[in-house]
Amino acid sequence: MIKLKPEHIVYQTRDALERSLALIDELGTEQLIIANTRSPLNKNNLWFHDLHSTTSEFASDVLQGLDKRPASIPPKYFYDAKGSQLFDAITELPEYYQTRTEIAILQDNAAEIAHHVGTGSLLIEPGGGSCAKVHILLEGLRPMAYVPMDISSQHLRLATEELATTFPWLEIHATCTDFTQIMALPPTAPEGTKVAFFPGSSIGNFDPGDAVEFLTSIAQLVKSEGYLLIGVDMKKDKSILHAAYNDAVGITAQFNLNLLQRINHELDADFELSGWRHKAIYNEQAGRIEMHLVSLREQQISIGQSRFEFASGETIHSENSYKYTTQEFIKLAQQAGFQSVALWVDADNLFSVHLFRVKTVIQE
Repeated sequence: MIKLKPEHIVYQTRDALERSLALIDELGTEQLIIANTRSPLNKNNLWFHDLHSTTSEFASDVLQGLDKRPASIPPKYFYDAKGSQLFDAITELPEYYQTRTEIAILQDNAAEIAHHVGTGSLLIEPGGGSCAKVHILLEGLRPMAYVPMDISSQHLRLATEELATTFPWLEIHATCTDFTQIMALPPTAPEGTKVAFFPGSSIGNFDPGDAVEFLTSIAQLVKSEGYLLIGVDMKKDKSILHAAYNDAVGITAQFNLNLLQRINHELDADFELSGWRHKAIYNEQAGRIEMHLVSLREQQISIGQSRFEFASGETIHSENSYKYTTQEFIKLAQQAGFQSVALWVDADNLFSVHLFRVKTVIQE
């Protein structure tokens, strides 16, 4: 059980407060502390839980990653405020087919998705920083509440404040958290049939074994008969993939290099960005895009008392993005206890959206 601090929870409706009082009886006051305050924008349907990872966790992951050979840093650390903005810009690029293709699939099939899932569910979106795609689903699903989770606090706050204005009937329980480590609902979230929404092919950032573990954690969260609606990028001609991760105007390169800038800013490192370049390649054998930061010269990097040597041409592996055929991904999801309910693919076979239902909750 996570012990929550006062700043973690803001209760803004009587229903939420009543649920909290019930939780006090269950958990005790040491584990649940109430803060009865309103947001500056006075949103009666929005409250925010800040459970974000600490600087020490970021530092530990970076130091351990740079000490390995080849060096690597988890891609979740791309998403500070600037990184989140850069990623939103990437999704608008002509080369980046994923976002517009997935949006088209969701728009074309929103009614069918609602038919399968029904209304009145608790809609959960790990990685819902911009809340952009969920707009397509809300009117059809009419969920009792929406729980977006994201590692970027500022990005999530701005997006959910806008969403609360657009959908005043919707309870929004925004949670800033590293959902790859903690897959848990905030205590204010109501009970009901749970639907997890994981768009954007973010599942591709996990190695296949880790993807099964992550999907298992989703199955444990939504429980038996709960649903998962997930976007998955498909295997395709490598020239299309290469262009998507090496855009002509260089925004993906900025996004990759911003990781080093974040390390400089938050951990007082001394990366010189001019000494590094973005590289993205498709590893056909592994079925994945690999993003790297390539050292352009022999150099030493300092973070506190730690020193790291990089030769010219040596890389920091910053991201993988696995691509799957539809059958490959269905088999992967089955390992996590899901069964396939429906599948939608665009006419060009670029992207797929899967609807799964939990058949068996696997206990780890």
